[in-house]
Amino acid sequence: MAVDVLTTADGREKTALSRRYAAQWFAARKAGSDVEVGSGEPPLRPARPEKPDLLSPRDVPRRRPGSRPGQIALLHAVAHIELNAVDLHWDLIARFTDTKFPMGFYDDWVRAADEESNHFNLICNCLEKLDSFYGDLPAHAGMWRAAEDTIDDLMGRLAVVPMVLEARGLDVTPGMIEVFKKAKLDDVVDALEVIYSEEVGHVAYGSKWFHFLCGRHELDPKDEFHNLVRKYFHGALKPPFNEEKRAEAGLPPDFYWPLTDEIPDKNPLSSG
Repeated sequence: MAVDVLTTADGREKTALSRRYAAQWFAARKAGSDVEVGSGEPPLRPARPEKPDLLSPRDVPRRRPGSRPGQIALLHAVAHIELNAVDLHWDLIARFTDTKFPMGFYDDWVRAADEESNHFNLICNCLEKLDSFYGDLPAHAGMWRAAEDTIDDLMGRLAVVPMVLEARGLDVTPGMIEVFKKAKLDDVVDALEVIYSEEVGHVAYGSKWFHFLCGRHELDPKDEFHNLVRKYFHGALKPPFNEEKRAEAGLPPDFYWPLTDEIPDKNPLSSG
């Protein structure tokens, strides 16, 4: 199932497949069926549609969010992030099956992939109401970098993707919601509020399973998190932080504040 999603290029088709497989997973789990976690060969990079054109972050045009073109550009960037998140969660499921986990691990990440699929479609619907669509603008070429950097390091993947990149979403989404409230785009506000509430859970899944692995290997979670972020995240962790929502997701301040000034700011993902 995971590899099938990863090798489907069109965004709407990918997310429809993702949601269908998630429904099948949870139906089987609810029925008490024995669900066997197999193995697969996920691609190094997921299949992508012909559009959008993927550019270096420095080449992606910047537009002011106070204008309608700027609002469309912001929504397009969010859609791109959400589509990458769908693939990141299915890749996590498929790539690390050599590590034994309770079934709850798969429940969490299938649920996260399902929710990210819904997020992508919500934002695409908003774009279409504004006479645009996903693929209408260029997008960030570096979104998959974190996955490639951690291709053989599960703890590194958990540290960098949910606990750094998705946690960043908790910091920036309230500001985006205010932008669209001022623009009186209520459907966008509603979509972003769904995303904001559910992303807390995705960060929490990362923290939960990171701590689980630290316990298994008798590692100090905070020290190991710092080591892995220094190793794999090529940018600064940038305040301000949404400390309330981060704490709700299991990320206390002493995990991220010590990293704010220690890493050169080279990673284009640090603002996404």
